[in-house]
Order: sequence, then structure tokens, then C-alpha cells
Amino acid sequence: MRVTRQQAEENRQTVIDVASRLFRQHGFDGIGLKDLMAGAGLTQGAFYKQFQSKDDLAAQASKRALESALSRWSDAAQSNPEAPLAAVVDFYLSMGHCAEKTDGCPVVALGSDAARQGPDVKAAFEGGIKHYLDLMGRWTGKADGDDADGKAMAMLSTMVGAVLLSRAVNDEQMSKRFLQAATESVLAQSSADDAQPSRRQ
Repeated sequence: MRVTRQQAEENRQTVIDVASRLFRQHGFDGIGLKDLMAGAGLTQGAFYKQFQSKDDLAAQASKRALESALSRWSDAAQSNPEAPLAAVVDFYLSMGHCAEKTDGCPVVALGSDAARQGPDVKAAFEGGIKHYLDLMGRWTGKADGDDADGKAMAMLSTMVGAVLLSRAVNDEQMSKRFLQAATESVLAQSSADDAQPSRRQ
């Protein structure tokens, strides 16, 4: 049966959505085209009608994953407009987020993999990371001559590193301590007087 242009585009978007999650779970090289397409309910033969290569899909999926992550940041910030950074830190540096291997932050899940990919994947990550930094810069602002961009970079590095380390250990208490230490450090670096660490269970 002939596939309409609309159906073909819907199929393409489904593959990108599925790949954005499966790559985060398995890594770019940890899953093949057959399993990626099966996850989208399609055959491997349909892949080359939609994408130039697996690298092309990796770039598209990376962009989609970062867009999804940024949307979650925005939702968290809107839940507490008086202290948006504290709300994002509370969400990001949580055990729940650490457990989200397929839907969590792509910078944590795929950052080391992205460093070994081509320029298109790196460009997708660079764009997403710049958006992260832009949001954090807006929430912290400049104070007393501080470099807001540098402050945002330090905070983002702390947050990403904490989630990565928290996921890397078996000891649940150590995992929680990484997150709590990062929470305290990031909020201490911010200029938001009302940003306080939330209580964790």
C-alpha cells in the first residue's frame, strides 16, 4: 500500500521521537537501525526513505531530546515563577530524574557519546546547551560585576556532573548526597535570595 506524504512525515517524526529515547537509554552505538525502527513500529527498509544515514537520525534525535528537556525545564520554572531556578534544580537534581534513563537529560545520557560523533550531532548539543545557559543566565542575572554566562556555565556543569555521578554508583545514599551537594552548591552560586534547597525524602 502506498504511503501518503502526510503518513511518511508522521512516520519520520515517530522515528525521531523513539530514537531520542532509545539513544538516551542505549547510547548512539548501543542500538542498531533494526531495533530503532522496530521501536517505531516500522521496518528497517523504510529507514533510508526518511533519513540519509544513522548519523542524520542521531542529529535529529539529539535535537528532539534537547527540545524535550528544555520544555521540562520551562514547565518546572513556570511551576514556581518566584524562584524558577530553585524549581528547575529541584526537578533536575532529584532521584526521580536520575532514574529516567530514556526521558532524562540528554546531556547526561549522551554527552560523552556526542563528543565522539560528527559535527551535526555536536551542533544539536551545542544549540541545546546554549538554550540551557540562556535560561540560567536569565534566572541568575548579573550582580556586582559577575559574569552571568560564566556563572551559568559553572552551575550547569555542576548539575550535569552530579546527575552523571549519581547514576554511576550503586550506593543509593552516595547517589543522594551527590544530588544534595550539587543542589546546595548551585543555589549558593545563584543570586536569587529566595532560592532555597527543597527537602528531599
